Amino acid sequence: QVQLVESGGGLVEPGGSLRLSCRASRILVSINAMGWYRQAPGKERELVATISSAGRPVYTDSVKDRFTISRDNAKNTIYLQMNSLKPEDTAVYYCYAPVHSLWGQGTQVTVSS
Repeated sequence: QVQLVESGGGLVEPGGSLRLSCRASRILVSINAMGWYRQAPGKERELVATISSAGRPVYTDSVKDRFTISRDNAKNTIYLQMNSLKPEDTAVYYCYAPVHSLWGQGTQVTVSS
């Protein structure tokens, strides 16, 4: 079964850090572009970061220098390291595999004091 499973969300104070994981089944992250999106309450889903098949990252402006997308080919998993978190980063974060137009189930990130 083709599947993406996210984990790592939670509640964190402003300025804190979280690392999200997205484990892929029957999709090789080593040769496919992958991405992280997020959707805040009342807003449209937006792109956060992508990583190309060659490993090149691209970030939306609001997370540059704070977030890092990476992958572990041996674990067939992609990650989103989020540092210096702000309340406006609060959202459900989704992993996305364009090759199958496949979304994960999402993981909630809440940044609040």
